[in-house]
Amino acid sequence: MLGLPTVSATVTVLSFILAMVIMMWRPKGLNEAVPATLGAIMVLISGSVSLADLGRIGATVSSAAITILATVVMAIILESFGFFQWAADGLAAKAKNSGLRLFWYVNLLCFLMTLFFNNDGSILITTPILIILLDRLGLKNHEKIPYLLSGALVATASSAPIGVSNIVNLIALDIIGMDLYMHTVMMFVPAMLGLLLLVLLLFLCFYRQMPHRLPDKRHHHPRPGQHPLLHPQLEAPAARRRDRLMRNMLLFVFAVRISLFAASYFGIPIEIVAVLGSVILLAWRWLSLGVSPADMIKKTPWHILLFAFSMYVIIYGLHNIGLTEALIAIVEPAVTSDLTGASLMMGTLLSGMSILFNNHPALMIGTLTLTNMQLDPLTLKIAYLASVIGSDIGALLLPIGTLASLIWMHILRQHRIRIEWTDYLKVTLATIPVTVLFTLLLLAYWVQWLY
Repeated sequence: MLGLPTVSATVTVLSFILAMVIMMWRPKGLNEAVPATLGAIMVLISGSVSLADLGRIGATVSSAAITILATVVMAIILESFGFFQWAADGLAAKAKNSGLRLFWYVNLLCFLMTLFFNNDGSILITTPILIILLDRLGLKNHEKIPYLLSGALVATASSAPIGVSNIVNLIALDIIGMDLYMHTVMMFVPAMLGLLLLVLLLFLCFYRQMPHRLPDKRHHHPRPGQHPLLHPQLEAPAARRRDRLMRNMLLFVFAVRISLFAASYFGIPIEIVAVLGSVILLAWRWLSLGVSPADMIKKTPWHILLFAFSMYVIIYGLHNIGLTEALIAIVEPAVTSDLTGASLMMGTLLSGMSILFNNHPALMIGTLTLTNMQLDPLTLKIAYLASVIGSDIGALLLPIGTLASLIWMHILRQHRIRIEWTDYLKVTLATIPVTVLFTLLLLAYWVQWLY
């Protein structure tokens, strides 16, 4: 245990276990930052993390947390413009009363929301929108599940292709010393093909359960060519102005996302670009709607900073008492054998660890393990990317594997939508292991082809 007293090691392990149990339980909707912070304080008191370590942890976590916060701010701003309701209305219109077509549009929306924002934000944004939409369509509980469950799985898994869609991915990138540009070059193709396979498998799983023809629930009598689910219609000129505004904002957010990769390529801190993008959107809203930026002080989820910092303190404590050394002894033979072995070992390990105690600490532990194995640069990168696949996709096997899944379950309970663990497992057992294995193998072959 690296010479640390047994008491310190015991307190650190117990702090980790208690923090994870409370985070998964979330009594009375308790914010996940609270148990993480209490656990970090206990780890610090135990002595397994020093004051000097706190400085290193702060430097590692700050960039990722600021980037994610700026992204969430952009999502809040767009919501105040009515962007997400506009997107939901468009979703209903494009489905054209086809339940099968709606399935593809729902998953496209969830993918885009994660790509433009982040996986937790995507869940928070899309799940309420989908619930409202499905209620208006008059679907029964079991008919809603295909759209809600597939959307949640796709939204969470969609953080794999680009590192900027998940705070823990960003933190791990900094630990590995890998920029966003390189991450995307090596990961985008295999992860996107893996996502496509996942959606196809989900479609097959839900084909019989989905209503092929949506019920005609008309709350008012629409004019010819209007969809019955849309809100009271704007006059044509106003509708065109709204559509133009929404498209322009979407293009702006897309430009900000592209700028993050450009900044990464040229060595510019990505948090500067993210903050600048959110400031411009704030000014845009102020000029267009007259809404002062002051409301962001209350609406911004500042607890993300505390959560990210506290979780890393706990994980660093586990690292200091010898957890990474134990993992190295287990995984090093397979990881150092060849690129395929490295991909399969780390992807499988991180899937299992994420299922057991959530993907955030799992990826941090896995990343610290890799950085202490003296791997050559290419093996280190592919092992890390395989870890991301395990923590972003493999973790979905159980609903406790990711914070996004826990948030999703909480939202469903709030809206009295029942989904049993058996229903969840029937789908994930048929889709997640196959998707993870396919993506891990594809990653190894793709990287070998590139290099």
